[in-house]
Amino acid sequence: MRKKYKQLTKAKRLQLEALNQAGLSKRKIADQLGVHISTIYRELKRGEYEHLNTDYTTTISYSSDLSQKKHDENMKAKGGELKIGKNIALADYIEHKIIDDKFSPGAVSGTLKNGEVDFNITLSKQTIYSYIEKGIFRNLTNKDLPVKRNKKHTNYNKVQKRKNAGTSIEDRPAEIDTREDFGNWEMDTVVGKQGVSKQSLLVLTERKTRSEIVRLLPQHTAQAVVSALDGIELDMGFKMFHRIFKTITVDNGTEFSDAEGIARSITKNKPRVDVYYCHPYSSYERGTNEVTNKLIRRHVPKGTDMDYLTPEHVQKIEDWINAYPREMFGWRSSADLYKEEIRKLA
Repeated sequence: MRKKYKQLTKAKRLQLEALNQAGLSKRKIADQLGVHISTIYRELKRGEYEHLNTDYTTTISYSSDLSQKKHDENMKAKGGELKIGKNIALADYIEHKIIDDKFSPGAVSGTLKNGEVDFNITLSKQTIYSYIEKGIFRNLTNKDLPVKRNKKHTNYNKVQKRKNAGTSIEDRPAEIDTREDFGNWEMDTVVGKQGVSKQSLLVLTERKTRSEIVRLLPQHTAQAVVSALDGIELDMGFKMFHRIFKTITVDNGTEFSDAEGIARSITKNKPRVDVYYCHPYSSYERGTNEVTNKLIRRHVPKGTDMDYLTPEHVQKIEDWINAYPREMFGWRSSADLYKEEIRKLA
């Protein structure tokens, strides 16, 4: 679960100064102040100065007064004629959500509209993008944006007929395309550094709610995928699993080659889910997965060695995605919609 945003007030800066002088680690200071550790690093840098000791040596120290003065001057110089005005707390909030919580400007706009924090002001995502490009923030630049604007859309070629075993997506019920029915999932994997990472991530995305289940695979194999699904079934129980998972659509990767194992229940002598395979080289047929995988990459960039990941790390990523505000849902989260669908099943 993400920490609720707390702005760094003048009193908090004084507290930070005392804790820093006492020699506490940055992690412990962040925990005591209830802020992200990145906020502490930025704040210490902002208030950094060279202190002259009694023996005429110098050390690098932090001054809460200096930091507060720089912060106020920065916002006065850059924000005075904009809608954000002199609202330093709002500027801090936007920086925190994008840099620390990895939100897009659109998602930040959504949290302001939904009243996560009351600043008595709302900003459109276009306005936030504009402020970033104008350089009104002290720490936030275009480099911090998780998704850049004006990205060209990919033109896809005509699909190829699949040759592998398994039920083709061509035979999948047409009503699944409408996303009106709950319980139809897409499944994919996210891999780490090639030739280094043994572990990978199994990613399941529900098409209606965009709810996400992420599991850590010890090996990038068909057996590991089946074992992960078996674990999910054991956690839910066959009856609930069968109601939540009506269909799963996958690509033609070797890790999904065991169609029978994916479909077969680990607890009952019968199928647990219908499995459909996309056409080769047609990732857009799992478009929901493709979009969600970009959210995962905000936490695990391409080229990352995934062998350091633990189930606890993966759970935090899953929780972050499911709590992320979605524009398509009026800035509600997938977790909200998923809970509503589960209540309907009760």
